[in-house]
Amino acid sequence: MLNFIKSLSRAKKRNIMLVIDSILVPLALLFAFSLHANGGDAFAMLLSYLPVLPYLLLISGALSVLLGVSTIQLNAYESGAIGLTGAYSVALVLVSFLLTTAARIPVNISTHIIFGISFFIFSIITRAIMLQVVLAIYRRSSVRCRVLIYGAGTTGTQLVSALRSHENIEPVAFVDDSKALHGLIVARLPVYSPVRIAQIAAEKNIDRVLLALPSLSLPKQAQISRRLQKMGLEVQSLPSFAQLVGEEALVDKLTDVEPNLFLNRDEVSSATGEGGVESYQGKTVLISGAGGSIGSELCRQIMECRPAKMVLFELSEVALYKVEMELRQIAEDSKIEIIPVLGSVTDDRQVRRVLSDHQIQVVLHAAAYKHVPLVETNPLTGLANNVLGTQTLASESAKAGVERFILISSDKAVRPSNVMGASKRLAELVVQDLASRVPLGEGPIYTMVRFGNVLGSSGSVVPLFQEQLRRGGPVTVTHREVSRYFMTVQEAVHLVLRAGSMAKGGEVFVLDMGKPVHIEKLARQIIESAGYTVRDAKNPEGDIEIEFTGLRPGEKMTEELTLTGNLVGTTHRKIFSADEVALSEIEIASALRALRAALAASDEEAAKAVAMRWVEGYSLAVQDQIANAAQYTPLS
Repeated sequence: MLNFIKSLSRAKKRNIMLVIDSILVPLALLFAFSLHANGGDAFAMLLSYLPVLPYLLLISGALSVLLGVSTIQLNAYESGAIGLTGAYSVALVLVSFLLTTAARIPVNISTHIIFGISFFIFSIITRAIMLQVVLAIYRRSSVRCRVLIYGAGTTGTQLVSALRSHENIEPVAFVDDSKALHGLIVARLPVYSPVRIAQIAAEKNIDRVLLALPSLSLPKQAQISRRLQKMGLEVQSLPSFAQLVGEEALVDKLTDVEPNLFLNRDEVSSATGEGGVESYQGKTVLISGAGGSIGSELCRQIMECRPAKMVLFELSEVALYKVEMELRQIAEDSKIEIIPVLGSVTDDRQVRRVLSDHQIQVVLHAAAYKHVPLVETNPLTGLANNVLGTQTLASESAKAGVERFILISSDKAVRPSNVMGASKRLAELVVQDLASRVPLGEGPIYTMVRFGNVLGSSGSVVPLFQEQLRRGGPVTVTHREVSRYFMTVQEAVHLVLRAGSMAKGGEVFVLDMGKPVHIEKLARQIIESAGYTVRDAKNPEGDIEIEFTGLRPGEKMTEELTLTGNLVGTTHRKIFSADEVALSEIEIASALRALRAALAASDEEAAKAVAMRWVEGYSLAVQDQIANAAQYTPLS
């Protein structure tokens, strides 16, 4: 039977409804005559009406097609369709009156009116019965999805009305947070408390929960969804009907906010043309780590300096592909040659060949593993890339006649408490040693630029917090007192290029990043900038909770900018030169030899011991961190 119903074409369905209406017309006439005559005379009156009945049936069919009554789907037969049926019935009354008057058949005017009313009622009842019969056939022939609706408000009740005519979905009950609705019947469905969802789902064989809570904030909807999914329920959310028809904005409230809004200070102008362009203009520039957050911005700003050629050196194939595609579009109308090179800075043969083949004049070394927890877990890989990769690229640059070598460093290199920071300080020491051995006026100008966290870069807290917001929270912060220095990637790269252009050789430049920012405060800013409120003891009804998880391995409470605290100003107000102690050539050679031996033996402890031996403050910082972790209990 179900297959027969599904096989019916639109024209066949229309013809069936025309036949049914043709049967209802004489039935309505018979009913009208029976009300105005004795039971025995009703058929006699209908027989007297027979001469005009064929014309009435013919005209009724034409009117049904013209008004579209016969083409209305059963599951779409609502107020609008009922109105059309009313108009159809009134038209039949007029046609009946005109036909009987023309044929001189005596029929009381009230009989015509009762005929129209009867036909109207019969049409509605017939279609309602047919709909229930069809739905019953569908229900028996297919498995229905039983849904529980979370939210008994306007959207929820409208949803129930829409689903009642659906052949494959059956609304079973409501749950709602409002205690005033618990135990009531809304839209012919019972309303329960959310605490009973697990019980209701088991008793009523619920397959899916539909969230009809469009006015609830997205984080709270996400929290409800996660709680229901943990019960093994499938959860779907729907917007309000006003949003669906376009009367309200159907947009994600979580529009990402530009990172510079969280600096709490004026942003440094990133106009590359302000100075230092001559150091890169017309040069052949190699950017290692070109596909990273800092490396790709270096590429963009170097391109504004109009170099002759840019060599993009990158380990990640995906990152290299993306940055190359972006830069080729930017350089479409320029004569800048872009050369993508897939490889590692630890491969001395490839580094030597690239530097020689392309006659590199300026090297910007941004290739490094920078995520503290990952490098802490993988110390050998981190040390090999960050230390030996720097040593390879820097020493081969001298042999290839490179004019300028700029190392991108980190404030985590100062008295580090983690392997990543120690590896960056060792890289600085390697470059300092090479710089000290370059005769005045000969060889590369080696320099280092040290700065803090870059807002919006991969793995930084801003995109992490924004992703946690999309999931409904909580936003995780390691400690209430943790603070960090921040810059945007645009201003950091701008200052790196300025510092690189003013270098004379061997400087450790430090960028002025303003005051350190408390991460908890930053988390609150990000939550509030997205239009939400923080849920805490003062505001238990807030949207997003800030959860304190405890310091991670290798993490410090605060970062420092220099070892000695001595900073010397430069010609740029945001760039300072740090007076940092370097190791001798013999000490660097000894450190590198010991590190290579540890890497060859895959000995993590020996590799860490090398860093502790030669990096000032590393061993003490690690000891302090262990002591702090032992007495630290996460705050909530």
